[in-house]
Amino acid sequence: MGELTREVKLPRGLSRLLYRLPILLYHAGLGWLLGKRFLLLTHTGRISGLPRQAVLEVIRFDRGSESYYVLSGFGEQADWFRNIQLTPEVEITIGRRCMGALAETLPQGDAEWELLDYARRYPLAARLLPRLLGYRVDGSEEGYRALARRFKIVRFCPRGV
Repeated sequence: MGELTREVKLPRGLSRLLYRLPILLYHAGLGWLLGKRFLLLTHTGRISGLPRQAVLEVIRFDRGSESYYVLSGFGEQADWFRNIQLTPEVEITIGRRCMGALAETLPQGDAEWELLDYARRYPLAARLLPRLLGYRVDGSEEGYRALARRFKIVRFCPRGV
């Protein structure tokens, strides 16, 4: 099953700085070092209205629609996730490619399918990521479905396509 083993709070202080270090790579023009497995999300702050940024792991890229799928490990509590709920028009940068996109939270059934697919393609990462976030997963299909109910998966579709 996908069960909570310890409460992991949103990063603060030094840990927040470490989470934000990949943003500096993009600002230095070195985002390509992270390959296509990560993207830089530029979104609008829900309170300030100012541009905000986060680097997120891409769990899948759909070539047909040119859509990128990411997982919010902190679910609905992540600031970037809360911001895109209010303003879904965002900009994403993958390597050196930058484009306008529209953020869409997947329905539960689609989110479960995406997480199961990710677990099949990246079994080690699918076991380690939940541990970092305070969850234990037994590797079963039901375990990943339970995780998908706690996490949120977002699709970024190119705007104007």
